[in-house]
Parts: sequence; structure tokens; C-alpha cells
Amino acid sequence: MNVTAYPLEKVLDWINAHIIALIALVFVVRMLFLFTNGLDLVGDESYYWDWSRIPDWCYYSKPPLVAWLIGLATFLGGDNTAVVRIPAVILGTVTLAYCYATAQCFYSPRAGALTVLFLLATPFTVLSNFVMTIDPPLFCFWIMTLYYWHKALFEQQQRAWFWAGLASAAAILSKQAALLLPVLLLVFLLLDPQRRRHFKREFWFYLLPIGVSLVPILLWNANHDWVMFDHSTNHFGSPEAVTLAARFSQAGVFVLYQLLLVSPVLFVLAAAVGLKACWQFRRLTAQEQLVTLMGPVLLLGIGVLSLMQKVQGNWPLPFYLSTLILLSGQCLAKNRRRAVKGGLVTGFGMVVVTYLLPLLISVFNLHNTPIDPTFRFRHWSELARTLDAAKQKIEIGLETPFILTVGHRFLASQLAFYLPGQPKVYRYEPTGQTASQYEVWPGPVDKIGNNAFIVSEQTETALPAQLKAVFQHVYPLGSVPSPMNKKSRYYLFLGEGLTRWPPQPVSH
Repeated sequence: MNVTAYPLEKVLDWINAHIIALIALVFVVRMLFLFTNGLDLVGDESYYWDWSRIPDWCYYSKPPLVAWLIGLATFLGGDNTAVVRIPAVILGTVTLAYCYATAQCFYSPRAGALTVLFLLATPFTVLSNFVMTIDPPLFCFWIMTLYYWHKALFEQQQRAWFWAGLASAAAILSKQAALLLPVLLLVFLLLDPQRRRHFKREFWFYLLPIGVSLVPILLWNANHDWVMFDHSTNHFGSPEAVTLAARFSQAGVFVLYQLLLVSPVLFVLAAAVGLKACWQFRRLTAQEQLVTLMGPVLLLGIGVLSLMQKVQGNWPLPFYLSTLILLSGQCLAKNRRRAVKGGLVTGFGMVVVTYLLPLLISVFNLHNTPIDPTFRFRHWSELARTLDAAKQKIEIGLETPFILTVGHRFLASQLAFYLPGQPKVYRYEPTGQTASQYEVWPGPVDKIGNNAFIVSEQTETALPAQLKAVFQHVYPLGSVPSPMNKKSRYYLFLGEGLTRWPPQPVSH
């Protein structure tokens, strides 16, 4: 059967007639994948899980919602890998439903159905419905905001202003980038004198939940030296001079990531439609101007930024939601059926391969090879078992030591999650600066006099002298190979009798 020859309209009409069943089926498929893939948490997931064990109003690098959601899931279902990720599946399902409803509001039921197809054909939605980071809640509340903006602005539903404010507040509690939402609405209202009447009442009604959500974040940061804002500003600007060739190289890497995350044909289609919408912005309808502000304008800005500095591949992902809605409406209006079908076939092919990756890697024995894209999801539980066996040997005749890591924050969080009993794991930062949430927390101040099992990415000679100085004695215990990199090892030490914390510079 030639899939591309099947009438697109019939597919879209079928989706509209069975949208609830389709979304439910997608949810079931994603849940089955969640519980059968066998992949460990990535570093960010275990890091946010470790946050969730100490509920707070904010954290070192992000607002608190991701930790709250993980904490709720594990409180109800236990601290295991699949449960940590369940919120991602639920939020992704809500996102899909709201994208359908939003496209239907802005264009038509067929546009809603086509938007659903586009989203299901983008590989990044596989990850955002599987990996529980800040992206799933941000995507969900970002598109909810656009939906309620439409209800408020174009359907004159007064209550929708407040619902939009709640959605934006939840997005801000997910990631700082959502602070763009009230700015975008402000710009949209200022573009037309007739829209400025909303400044008398409705806009402030919208801002109320946002202001409430910001209060605890600001108070927390005021009490913690504004670490979240310092961390955020460090993402922008380059401390070193960058050549023109290097700028184009980093922009090229960014575009390559987009081709992989969105799929090549859909990315090209979205980029073409988005650039045209930006160019003809003044001639667009008010509704399309709003969609363009929420998607293509921001994507264009990220593209320009990629020429100036390194940009993470996931930064623009929420902007694709409204861009795909715009693409759906434009493709149906201008009868671009062939391009749409090509994009869907290519995209769904990449999505199927993405879901099959764990199986394919195992069948063809591609673990730890340069073409294994799942390496970030593997081996942490294996490493934890290896380290636990080494730790058990030193516990004979000794009080159980606490665990201290020297290295990346992911080493601490992954050991906290995968070691038996999920113990509290501490981290030492050699610079003395606050470089992660582990430095925001007080460290092992209640472990004075206790022994420590130290796991380090550094050899005995490279172990910081100021760390050695806070123990009565530090003995090397050997090393274990890193299952993530055959050329690397983790070095183990016994620190006897912690005398103080934090370590201070050693005088010479």
C-alpha cells in the first residue's frame, strides 16, 4: 500500500472522529515503553529526583515544579526509575490534547488533527514523554497558556484570563524561560491600539497568578545569594573571543540537533513557514500574529543566538508547539499535501527507530560504541552495584560510612538513586563555589567524627589537599572501571574521622 497516496483529508477526519481514543492509545503505548525499555535515569533526572527528597520553594538552577512533580509521583508509587518518569507521560498526554484543541481554535478541526500528526512524528516528543526533566511541564503549560489566550482574546471569555495566568505561572515554576510569556502577551497587546484596552483590567488579572508564583522563588533566591539567577545568566555570553568560523560551526551543530529532534522534512517546512510568517508579520491576522510570536519569532531569535554562543539543543523545543500549529494551518490552506505527507513519513520513521533503539542496540551489541545514542541512559545502576560491593568490604568492623563524591553532580545523584537503600550522597566542589544544589545544601555537617566512603573522578595524587585535610586520615582503596567509558576509572578512598565541614584552603 502506498501510504503517501492515501487521502490526507480522510486521515484527518478519522482522527477528529476518534481523537479521544487516539490520545488514549498514545498514552498506553508510551506507558508500555516506559515500563519495558530497561534504560536508567539520565543525570538530570536523578539530580531532580534528589531535589525532590528535600522539598523547597526553589533550587540552585531551576524553579521547583519538576522536583514537586517527581516527589508526588514517588510518594505515590515508590522511588524507582519508571515512577520518576510517569509525570512525563501524563504531561505529554495533556500537551497533545491541548495542542489539538489550540490548533482547532486558531484554525479548524482538521488543523488540530494535523497538528497531532506532526507532534507524533517528531522525535523530540518521544524524549519529552519519557525523560522527566523540566521540559514536559514547560511544554504542557506553555501550550495551555496559548489556548487560554485564544479563549480570552478572541472568544471574550473573561475567566480565561485567569486560567491563562495560572498556566503561565505553572510554566514559570517549571523553567525561567517561561518569563517570556507575559512579555510576549505585552508585545501582542501593544501591537494594536484596539488591544490596549486589556491593560485596564484583563492583563493585570492575567498577571496576578504569575506574581504569586514569583514570590516564593524570589524570597528563596534572596536567602541564597540569588544563585538561580546567577546560574541562568551564565548561560548567556561567551567569556572568550570566538572566530567567525567557530560561530558558524556551533550554529551548524545547533541546526543538526534540530534536524534530529524535529525530523529533517518537518524542520525545513516549519522553518520555511516560520520565516515567511516573521517576514510578513504585519499582514498576518491577529490570531496568526499571536501564534507567530509564540513560535517562529522565538525560533528565529534562538537561531541568531546560536551564531553568538553555544545554544543547547532543547532550548527551542517549546517554541515548536505553536510553530507546528501555524504549519498545520498554512499547509491546509495552501494545499501542501505532498510536502506534509513526506514530512510525516520521514518523521514517523525516525520516531519508530527512536522507540526501537534500546532493542536495536541490544540485538546488534552496540553498547559503548560511537553509534550508541543511549549511552547516557545506561550503566549507572551497574556502577552503583560495583561501588556497593567495594563499599561492603570496608564496612566489616567499621561503622557504616557516609558517601562523598568528587566529580560531576551526576555522579552524586546517580549513586543516591541507584545505591541500595538510596542513601544521602554528598558532593565536594573543589573550587569552593556554589556549582550545584549539593553546595546549596549544608553538606555532611552532622557527620563530624564519622568515616566517609569517597568516590572520586581523580586519582590519589590529584585528590584536593583541602579535602584530605578535613579527615584524620585518607586511605586509597583502589579503583573500579567506569562502565560508561572503558578508558576511565573511579577512584575509591576511605576518609577516617571527619573533623570539620566545609573544607578550607590549605596554607602552605
